[in-house]
Amino acid sequence: MTFPGPGEAVYDFLDVLANHEQFTDHMFRDWSSDGPARGVGAKVRFTAVAGGRAEPIEVEVIEAERPARNVERNVGATGRVATGTYTLDELPGGGTRITFENAWLRVPRGEALAAPLVRALVRRGNQRALERLAGLLRANEAAGTGS
Repeated sequence: MTFPGPGEAVYDFLDVLANHEQFTDHMFRDWSSDGPARGVGAKVRFTAVAGGRAEPIEVEVIEAERPARNVERNVGATGRVATGTYTLDELPGGGTRITFENAWLRVPRGEALAAPLVRALVRRGNQRALERLAGLLRANEAAGTGS
């Protein structure tokens, strides 16, 4: 996904973990924040809702490299552990390419059979989240708010 503005604006928006609710509320509900508002150590908790299931998830920022990268560690109530990495690349003609990669580190044995289906649901949800993020960033830029 690309955004016509600079990577710093994208990074500053994504760095505030609570901002993620605005573009992921189609799959995550009941948000609460803990720790610092931004950067390493920022935490949120929410309930992931997908495929008729609901699961509490805790997310913590574990790496923050302005303006290029932000890594979150996600731990589900069932023991599933994953990282989510936002990478921001400045484009030669201006603008920023935003990519998100979800990497599962641990999947509970009882969920292993459903993993391909769950990964497909997560992939679709994350794609929609990136599209919504782009819309928010464009609206913020037009309004001159930045975040």
